[in-house]
Amino acid sequence: MMLQTKGLTLHYGGSQILYGIDFVAKPGEVTCILGTNGVGKTSFLKALAGTHLRSGGSVELAGESLGRLPPQAMAQRGLSVVPQGRMIFPLLTVRENLETAFAVLPKADHKIAPEIYDLFPVLKDMTGRRGGDLSGGQQQQLAIARAMLMRPKVLLLDEPTEGIQPNIIQQIGRVIEYLKSKGDMAIVLVEQYFEFAYGLADQIYVFRRGTVALSGPKRDFQREVLRSEVSV
Repeated sequence: MMLQTKGLTLHYGGSQILYGIDFVAKPGEVTCILGTNGVGKTSFLKALAGTHLRSGGSVELAGESLGRLPPQAMAQRGLSVVPQGRMIFPLLTVRENLETAFAVLPKADHKIAPEIYDLFPVLKDMTGRRGGDLSGGQQQQLAIARAMLMRPKVLLLDEPTEGIQPNIIQQIGRVIEYLKSKGDMAIVLVEQYFEFAYGLADQIYVFRRGTVALSGPKRDFQREVLRSEVSV
């Protein structure tokens, strides 16, 4: 279930943000997008997820060309996003937040798999609590769990460690490793925390001013060269 873009472009109004992005993410791998702030990393994930429709170029999933589709249609085809800022519903309970994933699933799949609570036990303990009462780290776990419930072929993670305490960052890392080990999901990670990103990555893309400046397997790059690309 490989994800591939060819020549992807994106505009905000009259400003061009992305210039001809060629990108591949394969199942069983973490493909990490690095770069300083403002180079188009989040915009690229929005283009993949359908929250900001691309201007040009193609997106293919498992060889099928995906049109310029809105977010729900992209989610139904298997692209699930954990957005920057988490975007959980503060007035809904933890369970109700998780159940919002059912909107893209057939009725037979409208259940919360035990795996979710095994990976995120805090959510089981807080199932009746409102989302807005959770800490930032707990909300991030909820956002990842909700995305997993959509049974994605591609999981898009935008800055999952931002503003989160170290013990929860480690737990999120373990969850990503687990999902990678299952081998049936491509994971795309946008991350400013270099050590976290480098530790998980199989493939690296470095964005610079809306273009791909560097790309390839992690083993092809010197660690400090990559680190310099995310330093402001």
